[in-house]
This record gives sequence, structure tokens and C-alpha cells, in this order.
Amino acid sequence: MKQIQWYPGHMAKTKRQLKEKMKQIDVVLELVDARVPFSSMNPIIKDIINKTKRVIVMNKADLADQAHIDMWQTYFTSKNIPSISVNAQHQKTISTIYQLLDDVTKDMKAKAHKRGIDEPIIRVMIVGIPNVGKSTFINKLAGKKKLKIGDKPGVTRQTQFITVTKGLEIMDTPGILWPKFDDEKTALKLALIGSIKDSILPIDNVVIYGLNYLITHKLKKLEEHYNITVTDDIVDVLDQIGRSRGCIQRGNEIDYERVYYLFLHDIRHMAFGPICLDEVSEIETV
Repeated sequence: MKQIQWYPGHMAKTKRQLKEKMKQIDVVLELVDARVPFSSMNPIIKDIINKTKRVIVMNKADLADQAHIDMWQTYFTSKNIPSISVNAQHQKTISTIYQLLDDVTKDMKAKAHKRGIDEPIIRVMIVGIPNVGKSTFINKLAGKKKLKIGDKPGVTRQTQFITVTKGLEIMDTPGILWPKFDDEKTALKLALIGSIKDSILPIDNVVIYGLNYLITHKLKKLEEHYNITVTDDIVDVLDQIGRSRGCIQRGNEIDYERVYYLFLHDIRHMAFGPICLDEVSEIETV
């Protein structure tokens, strides 16, 4: 397989910045997408944080299948990595994050108290690949909108500290990807949920991967949503979707470009219900 490379200059700069800032950090919250808890973990980030305390935050949990989320939390526990699933859009999940931070920093606070520091400041770094919801997550922690947010990768472009409470500071970071994808399936998963730009991979490959996932795991919902009958011919499935949704161009031909973007919009907005593209059984280690 040809390696897929995508490493904009600002991401290389961010990697250097993170290494420089790590000495100031007490805890790293690594946000991953709950639909791809493993594929959205950046191996570069693991190297950067080294021995700093790390918590996996599975964001966008409302878009993922709860049974799979539970399996992933069990997996992370088996690796001695604290984890939690949240929907950063909901304020009620934030109290759970505060409690988790209290738990993982209690030893740090105890040591500070012994040194005569009554109210130590805990510095937390938020990391993750593009479009996992870091800025929305921090805005909820802060209780007010302090960061620019968006639904496309690459909105945050610089590291910045934000005071959340008297004893808690959070550093937001731009989303970074690793230099190349050795595993095509990982790239396809990230493209399917919109964590890498649609222009990076051939869009037809991404859509076909998504269709095959739905055919295997959510066949009935796929057929009902588009009012089609799935066959073994994936081109026929695309043709049926095109006709069902009026994606027709001159000469009564299917407008595949419209079909592709229609499908991507639908799967990213839960038209087929919650999904989880990563299986615990597929991986061996974090």
C-alpha cells in the first residue's frame, strides 16, 4: 500500500511546541473520537507526553455505540490508563471531568500541601487530532466561550493557556496528525468521520469503505434511509442512492460526486444511528 502522507508545516511546529511545554504540564487529557477511539489516538502524542499522567477522553460519545464505548473503557483500564466518555456539547458531563481530574491529581496536591502550598495550580494540556472537539470541550470546562470553534479540522492554530478555575489552568493545542498513515484503514476511518480533510484521500474510496461498514453492521438502517435494496455490487448501491435522492445529471446519469457528499453528510450526522469503526479485538496495544 502506498503510504498516505499529510503533515502541514503548522503541525510540525506544534509538535515542537508541545515538547517544550510538557515540563509545565501535570496532566494530559487526550481527546479521541468515540467512534474511532484507537484510530484517533496519535502515536506522536504518546511520545511527546512521555511519563506525564494521561487520561483518555472519548468525546462525541453520543455519536458512538455505547456497547463499544464500554468495551474500550474496559480495555483502557486494563492498560492502567484512566478514561471517560463524554459529549462536550453537554454541560452535565463537565462535573465528571472535574472529579476525574481530582482523582488523578490528588497525589500531586498532597505533595504540594506538604511543601506548604495550600492551593496548587494544576496545569492540564488538551491534545488530540483535528476535529475531535477540543475547543468545545474547553469552552464547557471554562463555562463560557473562550476559544474559536468549528466543525472542520484545523481551527485551533496555536497553543494557549486558559485559567478555568483558581487552581486549574488548561492549555489548548492545535490538532496534529502523524507524518504518514501506514495503515490505509486508519486513514479511511478518520476521513469518514471528517478528522482529515475530504481532499486528502480519494472520496470514492472513503465512501465505499463507509458503505461496506454499514452493509456489514447496519444493513437495515442503510436500506431504510435511502429506500434501496443492497446488492453485492457496490456501484449498484451507489446508483440506487443516486436515483433515490435525485442525484441525476444530464443524460440521466448518476452524479456520483453529489452521492458521495450526501453519504458523508449522512453518516457524520447519525442518519444511520451511532457507530463505532474501531473494534477492541482488532488491536493489541496502545
